Amino acid sequence: MKKSFLSLILILLCQQAFSQIGGESVFTFTTLPHTARVTALGGNAITVKDADVALAYHNPATLNATMNNQLSFNHSFYLADISHGYFGYGRHFDKIKTTFHTGIQYVSYGDFQGTDPTGQLTGSFSASEYAFTVGAGRQYNERLSFGANAKLLTSQFESYRSVGIASDLGVFYSDTANRITATLLFRNIGTQIITYQPDNFESLPFDMQIGISKRLRHLPFRFSVIVHNLHRWNIRYNDPNIDEPVLVFGGEDSEPGEKSYFVDNLFRHFIFNGEFLLGKNENFRMRIGYNHLRRSELSVSNTVGFAGFSFGVGLKVNRFKIDYGRGLYHLAGGVNHITISTNLSEFKR
Repeated sequence: MKKSFLSLILILLCQQAFSQIGGESVFTFTTLPHTARVTALGGNAITVKDADVALAYHNPATLNATMNNQLSFNHSFYLADISHGYFGYGRHFDKIKTTFHTGIQYVSYGDFQGTDPTGQLTGSFSASEYAFTVGAGRQYNERLSFGANAKLLTSQFESYRSVGIASDLGVFYSDTANRITATLLFRNIGTQIITYQPDNFESLPFDMQIGISKRLRHLPFRFSVIVHNLHRWNIRYNDPNIDEPVLVFGGEDSEPGEKSYFVDNLFRHFIFNGEFLLGKNENFRMRIGYNHLRRSELSVSNTVGFAGFSFGVGLKVNRFKIDYGRGLYHLAGGVNHITISTNLSEFKR
């Protein structure tokens, strides 16, 4: 697939679809939803702790014994034909009461046709980024668990190359009697080791997040509220073409002012999602999510649309779990995500 250099710029801008503020840092591909389940839940699922080993990529405190021998393959049909995916595996060790996982997240932007300032062809080149992750999590007591990830990040854009290291630190709280879970997470604590340009160090997309989930007692439904960018209050993107905040279902505030800007900025920190857990063994699941930051930055002015919303389903068939998620980013299109996971222990029975 051949593209012009201008296409490369547009693709890199698309990479910031999760947030316009992402343009201030490098390795922002690590903020992309890496599984179909996460895509369906609005781009974040840090408050869920079950056998899904892929959840540990963003929150290592969710690592637990049920993830033992779990494999997860994920592929996202991303914008502009970008190839994006994740592979993860988990292993629990009873002797040390610790669960480990390892994974690889990759983004391939394809092949490009290079030109010089005069437009003369200089040959083709490729662009790609990878995150190699190893993490561990352990149950501290009946309600608390802790976890940490270590990441090696690589990025290659034509002759420009960068390498970085990062870590995620999380603590997870579970109240089984009241069916409530909560988490505190620090993501992408790290630095560049090799920079794109000599001595030009850029920041990583650090994020401090909290979240809470509640499983209803008389309905097979779990809802979650996640707050991100706690370390930074103002995450509004000042678009000179838009003077008023975007409402949830489109349109503009008829009386814009300090109060409306405050409310808009506040809700940009929030992600809301829910998951129906159906069947005797919860083998069928339906999911929905809403990301107000995504909607605020990617909605078309004066147009009612569904940017910021997401949905998906999950189904277990024999030994395999198949998940589908769709994230609605813009009127021009959205993202489709597929996950296939299994437990290798089931093949030994």
